[in-house]
Amino acid sequence: MERSIEHSKLAAEALAGGREAYSRLYSETVREVYQTVRFLVREASDADDVVQDIYLAMFRSFPRYDPARPFRPWLMGIAMRQIRNHRRKRWMQLRIAKKAEAVQQTAEYDFSGDITDRLSRNSLAQNVEKLPYKLKQTVILHYFHEYTQEEIALILGIPLGTVKSRIHAALQTLRRKRQLGLFGTGKVEELHES
Repeated sequence: MERSIEHSKLAAEALAGGREAYSRLYSETVREVYQTVRFLVREASDADDVVQDIYLAMFRSFPRYDPARPFRPWLMGIAMRQIRNHRRKRWMQLRIAKKAEAVQQTAEYDFSGDITDRLSRNSLAQNVEKLPYKLKQTVILHYFHEYTQEEIALILGIPLGTVKSRIHAALQTLRRKRQLGLFGTGKVEELHES
């Protein structure tokens, strides 16, 4: 009880602009805050970051602190919110990582790596050559000459969205040919491309 009253007095001094009081508040509460955070956050390196976030939030919120209220519960309220924010961020990062992993496992074959190899594989080069001119044009500029989509739009004098849709359509066509096993077989007419 006495310690709580002392913390409230220090908080009132810190509110009045006393840097020494703020420093003492930190040194007298950091151990308890760290222990609480360490108990609720698994990684020690994460705990250090959360404690830092707690004291930054405390500093920002300090002008709204009511000295008539006990200081430690107020500080622990900030600590719990910061821990909750950290856990939410970690959970979101984990969900994003799991989704990315799932997408990576089920993703279709990406031809951009093959095309980036400067069309060195003969069958792929032949199939790119058989693309409609507008699609072939964007593929060559983007993957062979490494122009950005924005630069291609300027070069061709077409909207950026058109460049994106042409690249997408070209890759879809190449994927279809690969799935049908038409690479290098000369059976392009079976695709009925326009």
